[in-house]
Amino acid sequence: MNENQSIKIENLVKKFGKGESEVTVIDGANFTLNKGEFVALVAPSGAGKTTLLMMLGCVLEPTSGKIEIGDEVVYDNKWKVKDDRELRRKKIGFIFQAHYLIPFLNIEENVSLLPYQNGESKKVVKPRVKELLDYLDMSDKLHNMPSELSGGQNQRIAIARALANEPDIILADEPTAALDRHRAISVVKMLKKITREQNVTIIMVTHDDRLLPFCDKVLTIKDKKIQIEEKSNEDII
Repeated sequence: MNENQSIKIENLVKKFGKGESEVTVIDGANFTLNKGEFVALVAPSGAGKTTLLMMLGCVLEPTSGKIEIGDEVVYDNKWKVKDDRELRRKKIGFIFQAHYLIPFLNIEENVSLLPYQNGESKKVVKPRVKELLDYLDMSDKLHNMPSELSGGQNQRIAIARALANEPDIILADEPTAALDRHRAISVVKMLKKITREQNVTIIMVTHDDRLLPFCDKVLTIKDKKIQIEEKSNEDII
């Protein structure tokens, strides 16, 4: 196995329904992504972007195929892990269109929640949360409530929350959809920076072609197959 490998997909298939009503959404996907890559996932509505993302996040069970995350085979025609929830908590971060912060918890509590659920101690978690918020220029909002922040600020907090469990992979489902162009590009630049500096793989679903130049690779779903395109973007900061 390539030591730099973050996620590897082999012959991944997803079908819904049975008999005459059976529909194939993803048909034999094959690709490998490496650590520190920022990857866009693009396709028309209804082509299977969310289905693929949820399979990569071990939320939705494939029909067949193989998924490796890091050096672990997590699915090989059946789940190979005892607890998929634990796998998600420890190896995968999620960012959504809406920030989904818990409104009655302050920013520190929101970002700390998942590491505490993983059994980490306050001694370890509190400095990590402070470091993450410093990294995202949000350390002065530690004790604010989500309702006191702007949409763009809350999305930064959602990014901090996704990083808090130190995942191998972050899956971002249209994280800029609710933001204007300026804030969208700001968030994407931040995600790109995170992939480089934190050595995390980020897969971002987007409909915005203006964001593609910031990505290292573009995954496209066409005729139920996955196509992958390498991008040359080293000059983009």
